[in-house]
Amino acid sequence: MIDLTLNEAALDSAAQVARDRNIRIPTFAMMRDPSLIPADIKTGLKDVGLWDLHPLNLFRISWHNEPVVGGGGFGGVNYVEWPSELTGVSARIVSMVGKWFPTGAHKVGAAFGCLVPRLVTGQFDPATQKAVWPSTGNYCRGGAFDSNILGCESIAILPEGMSRERFAWLEKVAGEIIKTPGTESNVKEIFDKCNELAASGEDLVIFNQFDEFGNYLWHYSVTGNAVEEAFQELARPGDRFRGWAATTGSAGTIAAGDYLKQQHPGSVVAAGEALQCPTILYNGFGEHRIEGIGDKHIPWVHNVKNSDMAIGIDDEAAMALTRLFNEPAGHEYLSAVGVDDATIDHLPLMGISGAANLLSAIKVAKHYEMTDKDVVMTVATDSMEMYGSRLAELTEDRGSFDATDAAVAYQRYLLGTGLDHVHELGYYDRKRIHNLKYYTWVEQQGKTYEEIQAQWYDDEYWTSIQAMADPIDELIVAFNERVSS
Repeated sequence: MIDLTLNEAALDSAAQVARDRNIRIPTFAMMRDPSLIPADIKTGLKDVGLWDLHPLNLFRISWHNEPVVGGGGFGGVNYVEWPSELTGVSARIVSMVGKWFPTGAHKVGAAFGCLVPRLVTGQFDPATQKAVWPSTGNYCRGGAFDSNILGCESIAILPEGMSRERFAWLEKVAGEIIKTPGTESNVKEIFDKCNELAASGEDLVIFNQFDEFGNYLWHYSVTGNAVEEAFQELARPGDRFRGWAATTGSAGTIAAGDYLKQQHPGSVVAAGEALQCPTILYNGFGEHRIEGIGDKHIPWVHNVKNSDMAIGIDDEAAMALTRLFNEPAGHEYLSAVGVDDATIDHLPLMGISGAANLLSAIKVAKHYEMTDKDVVMTVATDSMEMYGSRLAELTEDRGSFDATDAAVAYQRYLLGTGLDHVHELGYYDRKRIHNLKYYTWVEQQGKTYEEIQAQWYDDEYWTSIQAMADPIDELIVAFNERVSS
């Protein structure tokens, strides 16, 4: 699942690359707890911008970064609680904030989780091999960032319909960009391109977030821990952690729910997806505009047996809220209905998928009739920095966003959010969803029948992956020692 077999020859080569570029690798423990980061690294970061292609920024792959664009240290977890004036529910709804990671999105952590086990075992040699990063958005940006720091060639693969901001940034960082047909839901085309590259004979390693368990492990170990830390900080006496809501995408972020359910038995994990492509809800298909979440399949790394709810989010709702949260008329309307200025200032921390996640959390709260003692947490993967062009396109297509549009967006898509397309999953509902993996992964992508069965019937399958952070940390420490010797 995560192979930790050592390749000594390639390991020496990888260590030489790290030595030449003055690279040290942070451990999972350091990403969970930045107090473990060496003092000299913290001192060095005072002169480094958050997005700089600098080796020290590997240590900023953390939820604890000071929320500044450069020179920041580490502090508490970055999150925002959204008031009931915005959400329309009594339950406390909280978004983890991904903007303050390098690249402006937490997917750089998932890329790290996939890359580093290969690097510190010698299974990937940055001196000779290319790193391939298939994605529907932010993951390939994170992979290109990590690859650039390591000095290795990278190939970013993503659909041609993604936002212009993603491509503009990748053109400065990635070695090569391959645009596949379609938009967010066209994942099969990405897999086809990966298979084509793998058959080309070129010396490369494909870091496929949809089947790399480093993605699952990083979110289980790092994101899950950060969500729990945030909850413990914000919880009042008598408050209860009730749920984790996330659009599934590659099913990395939702893996934090496995950690959280272990800490809070009885809490729920809600899997959101675009209503226009309802693979989990209705075995459906289609195209949608909630950038970066990907679908038409069930990711190999999704522990479906641990998902309690399936929620469909209309992409029109996500786009309407994107305008409400970022247009002047939207801010004016929200202020008029009682949303405080601090909250309005925080709204651009949510990108399009962040708005969809907020709606998922609201639906969770309404479905279970939660009170002000209940906390539902979700994530703002990235911010509006990645979607300015989308606002311009909406204005061009639909005209300016005025007070009437703001009222409609707020009343219909926030206060008016209902229980449509919400399904509480029973045992056989989960099994039905899990079984969809067969058609993508066993028939098309070479996984085995035995492993798909183990994912469902063998509980140790998932707990054994969850236990791999410490062994990987030991290999990271050994790698750093080899680099410094």
